[in-house]
Amino acid sequence: MGRKLVFTSGKGGVGKTTMCANIGIALSMLGHKVVMVDADIGLNNLDVVMCMENKVTYDIADVVDGKCRLKQALIEDVDFPGLFVLPSFHNYDTANFTASNFKSIIDTLAVGFDFVIIDCPAGIDAGFHRAVVAASEAYVVTTPHISAVRDADKVMALLNGYPLVNIGLVINRVRGDMVVLGDMMTAGDISRLLRCTPTGVVPDDDSITVKSDIMRHKLECEVKQALMMLAENISSGKRTVYDCTNDYRGVFGRWKAKVKKLF
Repeated sequence: MGRKLVFTSGKGGVGKTTMCANIGIALSMLGHKVVMVDADIGLNNLDVVMCMENKVTYDIADVVDGKCRLKQALIEDVDFPGLFVLPSFHNYDTANFTASNFKSIIDTLAVGFDFVIIDCPAGIDAGFHRAVVAASEAYVVTTPHISAVRDADKVMALLNGYPLVNIGLVINRVRGDMVVLGDMMTAGDISRLLRCTPTGVVPDDDSITVKSDIMRHKLECEVKQALMMLAENISSGKRTVYDCTNDYRGVFGRWKAKVKKLF
């Protein structure tokens, strides 16, 4: 039986869907068979981030309604054999899309895959419950901003009420220069506030807005290194996280941070 991971967040805009896509690719690169499931109704974007929006024939709603078999709705990535996406839908009668139906689909996928990654809708409404109840592990994605951390704390409290075997924390978009200058919370600060050791720390990078599936591209960068560390931590249970402040240590490093702040 494969592992069922849900990536969730208290608020939108923290990079949760981008995180799902890149971790899915990274786990595939490590040799695992992976399927990513978009659990967001109406605001689904996982197929877009994965560059599969033009390949969608069937979606999860068609599976629920019996219009196709589960296997027919899966889309395989052209660059990474063994990596699949089960897309969501824009318009649907949500009364038919129950937590029980969704869990049944996830459990079926877990039989044939090493990892089932669920992209949970932002917030804590019914969509959150539907996604979390189908998972066995949860990873809360946040950024080093007080509003995101506050919402992540609420999500952590809710997750403690579910029978999950593991609850992890992913801190996204960390600016090493701002951390060194005291203008941004450190990963340690966030960890203490949320009472959870980070599974991964990912630096901020403007290229992510252009290439959201950064792991697909050959360009080596800090973000790619951090994401691969995170995937290895998820896969093996390690706790090695990326140090976003490494380039800004010492006298020269602080000078570099101050210069970057000016521009």
